[in-house]
Amino acid sequence: MYEERVVLCASNAYEQKYYLNEDFAALPQAVQDELKVMCVLYTEDVGGVLSLVFEEDGTLVFEVNADEGDLLFDEIGSVLLMKRMQEEKRELLAALELYFKVFFLGEDTGELLATEP
Repeated sequence: MYEERVVLCASNAYEQKYYLNEDFAALPQAVQDELKVMCVLYTEDVGGVLSLVFEEDGTLVFEVNADEGDLLFDEIGSVLLMKRMQEEKRELLAALELYFKVFFLGEDTGELLATEP
């Protein structure tokens, strides 16, 4: 169904905007709210633009970009905060990957759940 990477959501510190891909409007409101808080707090803390993107295989990755001349962007803080968020939100991120693989890529849930650690 999807042959390219798909943006789940993004937060932009420069424009002070948050975006949730309308394809994910069916996610529970609590999940949507948690994604928004997570992304906005990230960009408020370190700056730049944070995007959560599904790769073609369904893996959810964090992408961070900053304007070249942005002297306030905290590159070290960005890496540390990203690692902390990935650790603290591990279950949410794994559930989102499963959701994407089942509902967007059409993979079999039985096979997916059997291969999870």
